[in-house]
Amino acid sequence: MTALDQAADVHSSPDTSPNADGSVPIKLLHDRVLVREDNDSRERRSLGGIVIPVTAQVGRRLSWAKVVALGPNVRSIEVGDRVLFEPEDRGQVELQGIDYVLLRERDIHAVAASRHSTAGTGLYL
Repeated sequence: MTALDQAADVHSSPDTSPNADGSVPIKLLHDRVLVREDNDSRERRSLGGIVIPVTAQVGRRLSWAKVVALGPNVRSIEVGDRVLFEPEDRGQVELQGIDYVLLRERDIHAVAASRHSTAGTGLYL
């Protein structure tokens, strides 16, 4: 490798393409959680089948997302879990043309994962 190749390699961005399981090869710091919002969180349907558009006025509505990367200090969440969070408390980032949301663990209200027992009290909100 020549000095020119090494210099070009230093300035190239790392590969952040999603893995086959949906996780992202990125190292987050502290208690940060990187999630990808569910596609169906934009437009909803009522129980009667009425489509509720995104522009409809609704009170504070929480969103579900899938965890794709974690910081080293995150204790209660694992990659692949679905988490409930408030859309107002978020930072957005785009990697490889895909939108992600960056949260802190304390901003997550609930975790839905198969490893949580249904015999107990359920999810904590």
